[in-house]
Amino acid sequence: MTFEKIEIPYLVRIHPGPVKGEITAPASKSSMQRAAAAALVSGGSSRILNPGISNDDQASIGVIEALGATVTKEETSGALLVTANSLQMEASQDKEITVHFGESGLGIRMFTSIAALRSGVTHIQGEGSLLTRPMDFFDQTLPKLNVQIKSHEGRLPLDIQGPLLPKDITIDGSLSSQFLTGLLLAYAAADATDVTIFVTNLKSRPYVDLTLKVMADFGLKVPENNHYESFYFGNSPKGKASTTTNTNTTTTTTYQVEGDWSGGAFLLVAGAIKGPITIRGLDPQSTQADKAVLKALADTGCQLSVTSDLIEIGPAAGDMRLKAFHFDATDCPDLFPPLVALACYCQGKTVIEGVSRLAHKESNRALTLQQEFAKLGVKIDLQDDLMIIEGGKPLKGDVTTHSRHDHRIAMAAAVAALGATGPVAIEEAAAVKKSYPNFYRHLENLGVTLSD
Repeated sequence: MTFEKIEIPYLVRIHPGPVKGEITAPASKSSMQRAAAAALVSGGSSRILNPGISNDDQASIGVIEALGATVTKEETSGALLVTANSLQMEASQDKEITVHFGESGLGIRMFTSIAALRSGVTHIQGEGSLLTRPMDFFDQTLPKLNVQIKSHEGRLPLDIQGPLLPKDITIDGSLSSQFLTGLLLAYAAADATDVTIFVTNLKSRPYVDLTLKVMADFGLKVPENNHYESFYFGNSPKGKASTTTNTNTTTTTTYQVEGDWSGGAFLLVAGAIKGPITIRGLDPQSTQADKAVLKALADTGCQLSVTSDLIEIGPAAGDMRLKAFHFDATDCPDLFPPLVALACYCQGKTVIEGVSRLAHKESNRALTLQQEFAKLGVKIDLQDDLMIIEGGKPLKGDVTTHSRHDHRIAMAAAVAALGATGPVAIEEAAAVKKSYPNFYRHLENLGVTLSD
């Protein structure tokens, strides 16, 4: 399947100025990628509405196609139609195949365990920053589940061969909850019965809630969640959801991809700094961890109105200034970049907890934020697990920043530039394609002037 190709120049220059108008948040790649995985392992037919178009989303579609699914696009609605047999029934499961994840961290952590259901050899590949991310989890865990694995000292590429057999197992959840997500989906696909996944030190629990919700939406067997310490698969049978049924008794699951709180956080910060703007498509009842950005925004004293349909946001009323805030991002580390941009415009010292979660992203985000925002004249101190940002001073303009090939760094620099004393250039600006390809286009729709 092919996606729209969005061209972004190497360098994008953001000119400071206000934002105004209304915008719809992008589709959530957290929701989209989980939906693609669930559509694959649940078997049968699925219809995915509001599908994402980011590089990570495209990689996930490529993965499920490589694992036997057929994906087509409805021309009128843009929905994706997925047809998939269970992996155990797939006629080609004994064949040797190659699966490429691009730079998707969620994709490789989630789909590797799913691919391990195959009895054939699967070659797991990636590129860019994914080549340096630790994959020791698979070396330590998959052999306990009847899977042979060969890695390059805990790094890509990986070769795996199953089939994975669900068993009682204990895993460490301190690096990422995404590994658990993969096991939960794999166990459900294998119709695990009377087995438990025990988890220690689990991080990013809201993303596990999202996984369990997507599993339920697709009719997969959902384990009993014991305070995030264990997940028990009982004796109940798995069954395909039947939100839509035709006369031939074929069932189709219809799933609506949520708006993305991770990408939407940058729009919200832009509104708090230089708005007001209105944002649609973000569900206040979502299980996405990055919905917590609303708490940080409220603490700054910005003008904020949240309803089920839209969010209206603008700077502090009258002559008031935004206030520094204290926020724990341990369970939502992707909020660090937009919150740093926000903190630049808050009077005083803002403290964000959870720095330890930033080392294994597209870049070492703690150091990258410190170094790139220093170019804008912003002082950021790192103290153990704390990031301290001194805000309230004018940001330097007529400077050049670099995304470090990290999509969220590029977006953070762009949003921070809105109130700078002059234009701010972003090198390797196309990094945003990983999660939010239309980001610069959406800024222009809000009245921001861009040049290259």
